[in-house]
Amino acid sequence: MSREVLLSVRDLRVDFPVGRKTFTAVRDVSFDVYRGETFSLVGESGSGKTTIGRAIMRIHPASAGEIRYRDRRVSGRIDAASERLLRQKIQMIFQDPMACLNERAKIDYIVSEGLYNFKLFRDEEERKEKVERALRDVGLLPEFATRFPHEFSGGQRQRIGIARALVMEPELLIADEPISALDVSIRAQVINLMNRLKREKNLTYFFIAHDLSVVRFISDRIAVIHRGRIVELAGAEDLFARPLHPYTRALLSAVPVPDPDAEAGKRPAGYDPARAHDYSRESPAWREALPGHFVLGTEGEAEEWARGA
Repeated sequence: MSREVLLSVRDLRVDFPVGRKTFTAVRDVSFDVYRGETFSLVGESGSGKTTIGRAIMRIHPASAGEIRYRDRRVSGRIDAASERLLRQKIQMIFQDPMACLNERAKIDYIVSEGLYNFKLFRDEEERKEKVERALRDVGLLPEFATRFPHEFSGGQRQRIGIARALVMEPELLIADEPISALDVSIRAQVINLMNRLKREKNLTYFFIAHDLSVVRFISDRIAVIHRGRIVELAGAEDLFARPLHPYTRALLSAVPVPDPDAEAGKRPAGYDPARAHDYSRESPAWREALPGHFVLGTEGEAEEWARGA
């Protein structure tokens, strides 16, 4: 049974001008996000994860390639109807809950801003009902609407950011490292909240993270990105059970284990592309090394990695 593709990215490239030169932050990135799944994109800082999320939201323009939402192109020049669809049905939760909220505005206005922009309420009573419902959905009291962001903790601020996205009734949520700026004790609460909201509201998540251990238990599929290119994509459990690409193995080797003795003797694997690959004769290509398990490499590399899995 085929699944419905909600978001499709094909051959995406994002360039940034650096003086008279151009820096390519993302190149040749392709993937699909299916309705109802949590698709996670994992990689080091500076690997291009956030750039992809912002390109989907049209914060950064795509230099090449195509992004389609519900089979409607939303990259490049688009009509007003496509722009409106994108702004309403795809929402983003930002990484820093301290920086993404207007300190001069009350929570009532912050959560309502999208409602005002798209006129998604009949009267003031309905607007307030929607704000109250969104705050309750994320575990906050309705009376918090009269307060300012500085009166809340980091975890509460992130919940406000989620409420601001939910009030638009989106189909797809792009979560840009939503827990990395939070205390460890609060992270599980936010993850559990997002999982509950996904079930209750039939949401689809595009989850960006730098820590594989964070996304293991919330993801349906995981893509690993290195220097602007996706190097491996597989189901969550398959990726952890049979990591193929050397970079994925290096990331997994750095994940802490809850055993002091094992952790003390562990030596994380490094990854040096110049030593790990020889692309002088053949350029790497996107290949299905195992059923549903894709890697970026030569034909020989894909076969070798699959045999060793």
